Amino acid sequence: MSDGDHATPGRPDSSEPDRDNEWLTRSTRPTPGAAPWERGTDSPSRGTDDESAPITVADLIAKIHGEAPIPERPTRHRAEPEPVSGPEPDFELEPDSPPEPEPYPADEFDTTILPAVHAHPSELPDLTATAVPEAPKPERPRHPRSVIVGRVVAALVAVLALVLTGGAWQWQSSKNNLLNRVSALDPDSRDIVDPNAQFGDENFLIVGTDTRIGDNSEMGAGTTEDAAGARSDTVMLVNIPANRKRVVAVSFPRDLKIEPMKCEVWNPETRQYGPIYDEDTESWGPEEAYTEYKLNSAFAVGGPKCLVKVIQKLSGLHVNRFMAVDFAGFSKMVDALGGVEVCSTTPIEDYELGTVLANSGRQVVDGHTALNYVRARQVTTETNGDYGRIKRQQRFLSSLLRSLISKDTFFSLSKLNNVVNMFINDSYVDNLDTKDLVDLGQSVQGVNAGRITFITVPTVGYADEYGNEIPRTDDMRALFDAIINDDPLPEERNADNTPVPGTPAAPTNGAPAPAPDGEVIEAVATNPADVTVRVSNSTSESGLASSAAEALQTHGFSITDPDDYPGPLDHTTVFFSPGNEEAAATVASSFPDPTIERSSGLGDVVQVVLGKDFSTVGTPMPSGSTVKVHVLRGSKNTSSALPEDLTVTNAADTSCE
Repeated sequence: MSDGDHATPGRPDSSEPDRDNEWLTRSTRPTPGAAPWERGTDSPSRGTDDESAPITVADLIAKIHGEAPIPERPTRHRAEPEPVSGPEPDFELEPDSPPEPEPYPADEFDTTILPAVHAHPSELPDLTATAVPEAPKPERPRHPRSVIVGRVVAALVAVLALVLTGGAWQWQSSKNNLLNRVSALDPDSRDIVDPNAQFGDENFLIVGTDTRIGDNSEMGAGTTEDAAGARSDTVMLVNIPANRKRVVAVSFPRDLKIEPMKCEVWNPETRQYGPIYDEDTESWGPEEAYTEYKLNSAFAVGGPKCLVKVIQKLSGLHVNRFMAVDFAGFSKMVDALGGVEVCSTTPIEDYELGTVLANSGRQVVDGHTALNYVRARQVTTETNGDYGRIKRQQRFLSSLLRSLISKDTFFSLSKLNNVVNMFINDSYVDNLDTKDLVDLGQSVQGVNAGRITFITVPTVGYADEYGNEIPRTDDMRALFDAIINDDPLPEERNADNTPVPGTPAAPTNGAPAPAPDGEVIEAVATNPADVTVRVSNSTSESGLASSAAEALQTHGFSITDPDDYPGPLDHTTVFFSPGNEEAAATVASSFPDPTIERSSGLGDVVQVVLGKDFSTVGTPMPSGSTVKVHVLRGSKNTSSALPEDLTVTNAADTSCE
């Protein structure tokens, strides 16, 4: 036999080659330069003392699993299931069908081929179990240090893969299943201003409810007999722009005056929408109902859906996340964080809640005390009612965010798990998962505290005869336009405590800046088919916007649904966003002597507001002709019109006031 042939035990030696098994004998011949697992008998066998013994994949697997060495005689199998001759089958094979292979003894061939599947169980070991000393094992072959390091790295990769893909996923999935979900969002609302400008922004509507249902009755807030249902005790709209460079939280007074809206009825006990059964009258209530004039009535009547509807109308922001937390949930969350630091120049006594803070100065408060701190509205040393409470809430949240930024809570799975577990049953959300909370926390950790701003919706500062806080609608519009456009806000500061470029000057005498006179521009009229127009009616004449929209459509303009404008205008006005001058001039040429004004937040849409002077819609200037128009430079909605008396709390302010 040649050097590459091997005798087969139990069979007569023959000078004639066994052609039926030629493919097998060829497979045992060593190939020059072949890898160890490709060689035949020239390869060192396993278990020898040869220092140059090859390290196989099976060795690595066994090392990771911490198992005993593989037996010296490995399991053998054929690399390729090619046909071989064998005994005659007891049935007739189809033509061209390969003959069945003949079984061979396990030790017939000595070619070393690694098993495709390890003989030991495939489950991962218990990585958390305490190591138990084992009996001494036979000495294993010694291998170079680089090989040992490689095995350790492989083991670490296996552990990390389990933790990152298994543990984290399981944690998030289990928490997601525990979240109380509710329908709240209205992404198709026509009240959303310039959705393109808000693309990528996160707008969280965070609501603190004053329900007395369940555990809340044990929080010192009274029972359902004292106050049935649920109201939005705290309403905060948090904007995190797409670039994640700042956080802006706008507080809405609970008694802010709103226009009554019709909303679907909400049952706070079942958290369902629809008619509520009245056991006293043994009848079902209405499917829809109107809110009152106070903001907190929106949640009481129509729940999350109604409140989102009202907030989007007031702000123009696209609310895409919703979270409501009740008294008990807030208290538990603070306790899970180990308390939060507050600071007061005086002790705090409340006519209804009693002693809130017995001492002045800096102090860390637990959940129960923190709840009373942010709830108190009848503080003996405050005369501004809800505004004093809003200021305390903003300062409390500033301290809370500074704590989160510095304590890596959102990067610690155990800490975050504890926080989520504590309040998850006392809250309900829409479009919010545990991953979103983690992502939010990680985004906030990258934000300098000086770029975290709390602002209160501007109001006239006093209530009307019905206790409603009157909003300053123009100033409120300017504020939210600045948020949408990512314009600098008062008191925003960089990490080095320098003002952010473009930050409005500090308040002086409170007088508003004079409106600019505007400018005359020459624009080239464009094709009406390329212009989208929204027509709004500011007059009392019904159907005026619809008729004007139809007339514009006959001239080729693309028209959106007409609507009503909040408040009367004396002059018909064409509003447009910077960069859309040609479209605005084309639309303006259809009206006799209109007012033309730049306004942020409209995107590619040109808005025509019909005023008292509106008479008719004319033919626009031909495409390509020059149109001269007098444009007011942002006297209405741009960031330059921000009021100078905004109530602002900056998270970097650690003073004690």
